Order: sequence, then structure tokens, then C-alpha cells
Amino acid sequence: MQEQDEVEEAVSFTDWDLAYHARDAPLSVKLHSKVCKKKKSKKKMEDCNQKYSCRTAKETLEWINAILNFIKPYAFLTNAHVTNFFTHNLWQSIDPVWLHCLRNEPVRNLLLIPCGIIQEHWPASLKEFVLDLKSLAFPREQAHLNKLFPGLNLVSLNTVLAQGMNFKKKHEVEVLSAVVSSVANSVGAQTIVDVGAGQGYLAQVLSFQYQHSVVAIDACSHHGTVTEKRAERIKKHYAAQMRKHYPGIGTLNVPKTITCRVMSIDMLKALTSMSPHIDNVKRPELIGQVADDKTSLVLAGLHACGDLSVTMLKTFLECKDVKAVVSIGCCYNLLSEGCLDIAGSQCGFPVSCGVKSAGISLGKNSRDLACQSAERWRSLEQDAGLHNFELHAFRAAFQMVLCKYYPEIITSSPSIGRQGKALRRQQQRRILQSSNNCEESKHSSMPETISHMQELYLNPHMSKSKTDDYSGSALHSHELSCNGDTRYNETAAASKYLLFKKFAQSGLSRLGLKSLQETHFHEIWKEAERFAELIGPYWSLRAALGPLLETLLLLDRLLFLQEQGSSLESIMLPIFDPALSPRNVAIIAKRI
Repeated sequence: MQEQDEVEEAVSFTDWDLAYHARDAPLSVKLHSKVCKKKKSKKKMEDCNQKYSCRTAKETLEWINAILNFIKPYAFLTNAHVTNFFTHNLWQSIDPVWLHCLRNEPVRNLLLIPCGIIQEHWPASLKEFVLDLKSLAFPREQAHLNKLFPGLNLVSLNTVLAQGMNFKKKHEVEVLSAVVSSVANSVGAQTIVDVGAGQGYLAQVLSFQYQHSVVAIDACSHHGTVTEKRAERIKKHYAAQMRKHYPGIGTLNVPKTITCRVMSIDMLKALTSMSPHIDNVKRPELIGQVADDKTSLVLAGLHACGDLSVTMLKTFLECKDVKAVVSIGCCYNLLSEGCLDIAGSQCGFPVSCGVKSAGISLGKNSRDLACQSAERWRSLEQDAGLHNFELHAFRAAFQMVLCKYYPEIITSSPSIGRQGKALRRQQQRRILQSSNNCEESKHSSMPETISHMQELYLNPHMSKSKTDDYSGSALHSHELSCNGDTRYNETAAASKYLLFKKFAQSGLSRLGLKSLQETHFHEIWKEAERFAELIGPYWSLRAALGPLLETLLLLDRLLFLQEQGSSLESIMLPIFDPALSPRNVAIIAKRI
């Protein structure tokens, strides 16, 4: 798909970094020049044109300190939780001028705030806040990989290798496998270890398409079984092709699998050392075996969860057989944190001496916030964004129910699952029926009744889901606006209450609690409804801090590697399309 450089020379990570920053600089200057034209002060002009870099440990630490200084005054946002919006009157912490402006802003403009997009009529202080966030966050535009990795062989996966992958996964595996293969070739690695391999998609592409020796490590035995069975099916296909076109030539590499929960650096080091010399195993029975001196490995991780990404970096430093590492992290909410004064601490944040010396502690709410994706916000349609805000309002109002009628349950930090996905799906199934009803109402003198609206929105079949899917579209804005009658304003309010009641009833059921009387639900919603429109502005401003917090977590990892001195090279690079894969930043390091 992309051009291949005929010259296979090894390029230093410093060259990669310079190339990436040179590519990005014109965009940055162009972006900030518009803002700077409106600044009267020369100092502000200089600040506006400032470009942060992470080419060296010194520059990375300067960037980190700039982020820390910026977020300190906004701890009330980063440490808050939207479930407490009504119980703690969180909107009162926002500048009233900002809130007055944003409460009347179209949903579309609110969804663009995390991307750093401002509106001319906003207060100057609000525009400065959003633009400063943008300038401090690591840029996410996908790098031109074929220019940064000479000889990169980025090709589209065939239908056999891509079987079972959705579009997002296919994109990630296509790109990462090409990058990992390029890095492995540059260091002469014999084996690639896929850490947190899941169902083995990356491992199998590296084996069958790029012909590397690969070991897939995952904690789930089911994933290991799936990987092996899938690999055998792929092997049969490729073996048949080889017999047909290249009879008697070569053998196929098939990924080996290890099922083991990696709990420590020592465990990963042991698994890494033995990995080139074992067959598929269900548990690390061979821990303690040591590879010979000629072993050369690369660690790779596609969205290795929580501390696992950090463990990979530490293993790279401590295990001489590992010549390079390519790590893309995720699930920052699952990072362990703290342990600032404990030598040899295995905590996932902070890991660099520079950040540890700052004594910074983010907390779970801030780490949750770091998972927010500006690109995902940007990609939402207006109705889907509105629905997202409404779901947050329902959950915050449900917290009022718990606080008032079940105070004993609050201390246990109750979780009721993410019900929004099921609600969205149910409403999507009804959107067509609603459209048809609107068309019929144009030719009928019979008004649509509240009982019909109740029929439209009641009885959602709530189900647990692992992740929020923000791609669902519009709920009921279309239904409520088709006739333009004031009756529909009343119907809309009634429908929102009915949705909240079902949401709350389902939440209570999940917690094993008895439901409330109708009047109690109505009282809660009546109290919350007055401020529900403020959740959108509040949540948008808070989400805008997410990319900055993720930048801090990633720069901490990069600085950790840079602090090791000149014995290795490291780079932080956005390798995926951020609209497809929000966690798109790879940390790549190799020994020199």
C-alpha cells in the first residue's frame, strides 16, 4: 500500500523524532499564529508559538513540568466524578462566565472542545484554556510511517489473516505488525514476544505474513486455545498455497502460546528468556530456564492493559536478551499508582525519576479521565452527543437516589455497569418506527399521545457491556421535534423522566435493592432536571483535560527510558489513525 524504500539502512530514533516534529511543526505554527495575531503582548506571542518536544530527557521533563503546572489549578475537574454532579453541585466549581456561555452552545461545539476547537464569541479566558490544553497535549495525527521507517512493508491483510477482526482491529494489526517487523529486522531479533496477545491476531500476522518466530503470552487460557486453533486454520491455507506455488520450499512459522498472568518483571523476564525454546504451554512450568547468549528478542504489545505496558518497558531494561520494545498502552484507569518512596516499586505511575521527584499523584478519577479520546468526541453526531450527556445526567441523578434512600450502599462505591449501550441499541431499533409515525402524523388530525411516547421509550432490556460505545446515534430529538408543537416539549420532559425511572430501577436491581415508589423517583428527577443542561458543558470541559493527562502518563514512560542514558534510543510516535484507534501512541525503544 505504501512506498518502500529500497535502502535498508538503520535509522536512529533521533532521526525519526526529528522527522516527525519537522512534519508537525508547520501545522503547529499555523494553528497558533491565528491566536497570536490577537495577542497584544510580545511575551504572550512567544508563549503562543512555543513548541514542546520530547527528543531529549531535558526537553521531556520540561514538557512534563509545564503540564503539571497547568493542571494543578484544575484539580477540581480532574479529581471529580460526573456521578457526583448533582450531589456535590459540581457545576458551581466552573467559572460562571464560562458556564453561562456554554449552556447555550450547540451540542456540536461542545463535542469539539476536547479537540481544542474554540468559537470566536467565547470569553477570552475560556479560549485561552482550550488552546493551552491543545498546545500541551501530544499531537495525535498519524505519522508518515513509510518515511520514518525505511523499508517498511505495510500491506493490507488478506481475508484469511483478517478473519474475525473488525475494521479497527484490522487497521491496528496491519500497522503495528509492519512497525514491529521493521524494528525486529533493524536489531536482528530472532523472536518477537507478543505480550497480552489476546486472540493472537498480531502474533499470527507477524508469523505468517512477515515470517518471524513469535511467542504469544496471554493470561486467558481461552485466548491461548483460540490462538492455537486459529493459527492451525491459517497454517493449512498457507501450506496449501506453498505446495501449489512453491513445492518443497521452506516451512511455516506458527506462533507458540504461553498462558500466564504476568504479575511481575521477574515473571516476564523468565517467560521472555524461555520463550524461543518452548512449545505451547498452559502455565509457566519452565520458569528459570535461561536462553543462550545468542538469543535476541523484541517485546511487542498492542494495548497491553494497565501496568503490563510499564512492565514491558522495565523488562526491556533489565533483560539483556530483549533488544527492542514496541509498546502501546491502554486502560490507564487500571494503573497502580503511588509507591514514591519504595525502592524497586512495581507501580505503573510514576516510573521516571523526574516525575517521582515532583511528588505527583493523579488518583483514579484522573486516570479514568486520561482514557477520554478527543477524536471520538469529534466523531460523534449531535444526537449521539446529546444522548451521551443525558446518560451522564441519569447516572448522576441515580447517585442522588442512592445518597437519599440507600446511604449505606454509597460507602462501597457501587457499580451498576454501563447501561447506555443497551439503551442506545433499543432506541435505535425504534428510530425508524418514530420516523414513520412522524410521516403519518402529517396526514392525520389525531395527535400523538403521551401513552404512545411511553411505548416508544419504556422497557429497555438493560445488559452489561465492557465498554461505552459512543458511535450510537440519535435517540428521541427527531421524534420530539417533528410536529413543532408545544405539546412535544411536555412529552419530551415526560419521556426523559420515564427513561430516568427505568434507568434507576435497573440500577437498583443490579445492586440487589428494592425499588422505590413512583413519587420518590419523580422528586429526584424534578430536583436534578433543573441543572441537567449543565452536564454537557461541564463534561466537555472536563473531557478536554483527558488528552493532556494521557500525555503526562506517556511522557513519564518515555522519560523513564531516556533517563537510562545513551545505551538506548527511544521515541514516542502516533502510529494509528486516531479516529479509528484512540490509543494510538507507541513507545518504541532499542539498544544501541
